[in-house]
Amino acid sequence: MESSRLEAFSDGVMAIIITITVLGVRVPEEPTLAALLGVAPVLAIYAWSFQTVGTYWNNHHHLLRRAKHVSPAIMWANLHLLFWLSLIPFATEWLGRHIAAPWPTAAYAALLFFAAVAYNILQQAIIAAEGEDSDIARDIGRDWKDKISLALYACAVGAAFVLPWVSYALAVLVQAIWFLPDPRVRPRAA
Repeated sequence: MESSRLEAFSDGVMAIIITITVLGVRVPEEPTLAALLGVAPVLAIYAWSFQTVGTYWNNHHHLLRRAKHVSPAIMWANLHLLFWLSLIPFATEWLGRHIAAPWPTAAYAALLFFAAVAYNILQQAIIAAEGEDSDIARDIGRDWKDKISLALYACAVGAAFVLPWVSYALAVLVQAIWFLPDPRVRPRAA
């Protein structure tokens, strides 16, 4: 299988995830600014979730473009990533309804942690298929971004029970690290 087919499937799933996530945002009952401000936390969590899926979509695109072929291990690793991302609508709605509550905050941070683990597994599956001496294996190299991201997400899970806002800050910091596509996996110029 070519990577373009897997990428198209993943694009569709991520588009559906974003669509389902926005459906969890409820319109205020009253036509007032106060009512709109009442749903501001939900809108903020939605924007964060949208950015999260968008960041994965962008980096996923560049990562798959580097794969010369798709092995069964890559397909399963990709599904593993999509599974965790598919839980974003649920976690977004729960957190949006209970902003700063420990358990929804921890669940959201844990979801981000497991999605990051799945992305790392996908990278490793691609490296295994391409070979340890491949360009992508050399480019990913010591993968400090991955390790820092996992550590920050793990800290965010723990911080949710003490200072939920610290948990949010740590997760947003990871988003900032990955906002631009990972330069290690951008396609090389021909």
